[in-house]
Amino acid sequence: MKRFFWTLLALPLSVLAAEPSATTAAPAATAPMVNSGVAGQLTQLVFGLLLVLGLIFFLAWLLRRVQQAGPAGKGQVIELIGSRALGPRDRLMLVQVGNEQILLGLSPGSITALHVLKEPVEVPTASEKATPEFAQHLLKILGKDQKDTK
Repeated sequence: MKRFFWTLLALPLSVLAAEPSATTAAPAATAPMVNSGVAGQLTQLVFGLLLVLGLIFFLAWLLRRVQQAGPAGKGQVIELIGSRALGPRDRLMLVQVGNEQILLGLSPGSITALHVLKEPVEVPTASEKATPEFAQHLLKILGKDQKDTK
């Protein structure tokens, strides 16, 4: 894998090295060299762009893999149930600790427990996709129900 990346990095440099220098060529042959120089620069540009795009996709893939391998999964004692932004820097978060749910207020300088819920809030599972009101109303107008969209 490392060898592949080093080859991609060295490819644009090898294009530059393959161009004949202007001192060794005859003056009559300068017109074809200009076209060759432009082609070499275009090739270098394309390979550089492909390298940057490949690096971006690789880093995105790597980030997804690292996030999935993290400790956030089943078997955790503290689980985030829901979150709502109140402003650019303030949030409300519903956290479940064991069988108890706590509503937290988060601001830049503090975390405050606002309320401990006596009865846990029922949260739809991932298979029961919650559809916003507008989407439900639009589906009703179009004559489709939610079962048709799955």
